[in-house]
Amino acid sequence: MDLMTLLPMGLLLLVIGALAGVLAGLLGVGGGIVLVPAFFYAFQTLGYDGPQLMQMCLGTSLATIVITSIRSVHSHHKKGAVDWDILRQWAPGIALGAIVGVFLAAFLRSTTLQGVFGVLGIVIGLYMGFGRSEWRLGNVMPTGAKRWALSPAVGFLSVLMGIGGGSFGVPLMSLFNVPIHRAVATAAGFGLIIAVPGVLGFLLMDIPAEAKPPLTWGAVNIVAFAIVIAMTLLTAPIGVKLAHAMDPKPLKRIFAVFLTVVALNMLRKAIGL
Repeated sequence: MDLMTLLPMGLLLLVIGALAGVLAGLLGVGGGIVLVPAFFYAFQTLGYDGPQLMQMCLGTSLATIVITSIRSVHSHHKKGAVDWDILRQWAPGIALGAIVGVFLAAFLRSTTLQGVFGVLGIVIGLYMGFGRSEWRLGNVMPTGAKRWALSPAVGFLSVLMGIGGGSFGVPLMSLFNVPIHRAVATAAGFGLIIAVPGVLGFLLMDIPAEAKPPLTWGAVNIVAFAIVIAMTLLTAPIGVKLAHAMDPKPLKRIFAVFLTVVALNMLRKAIGL
């Protein structure tokens, strides 16, 4: 691969990593919602457009989430914002869902995973754009059978999108009366629980050598991972500080429009239009 192609792609990944880190801390959506489509277009531009392209995007995204979630949880914990009781109670179900998700992802074609990302991305975008903070499904987080139904769903759907816990965890906790700053902080812990079993599964995935970029281990591209991590480690704490200092609602609506457009384009590609 020639330098004139790799250099702009590297610079693009630096910018993407910086943006993903800020968004993870500020909006509670997790960097993966930006990284997966970004990796998709980056790898596709480099000429890697096989039937397992999306697996590489999901695996590489989840690998970055392992690192960024640790940093984000640490930053939020110092502010006393993480609800460790919720995290402990929901962790087993979330991890179980993530494991099932990665097994399923191994057998799906890239176009199917594009469709999944597109549909769920539109749902997340619509909720971000039109959801209201006063909406409630209950006054406390579910327990018992409800928790065991919802917690695996969070892990399962997140792995199929290559994202952390924010996109599903924050709305879920908000709907059950968890204050938004506490929900964002606790969802960072969800991200770690999702990403660790998820990335282990993607590392073990068998992808033909000709179908993946250089320095790809299983379905995780080490180059993209390293570049993005270098930026998100710097910018995630900035997002956390901004989240505690400002009202992110206007930015959230703008991002909702952006996400919906990206998801619609991914869905369009999935169905061959």
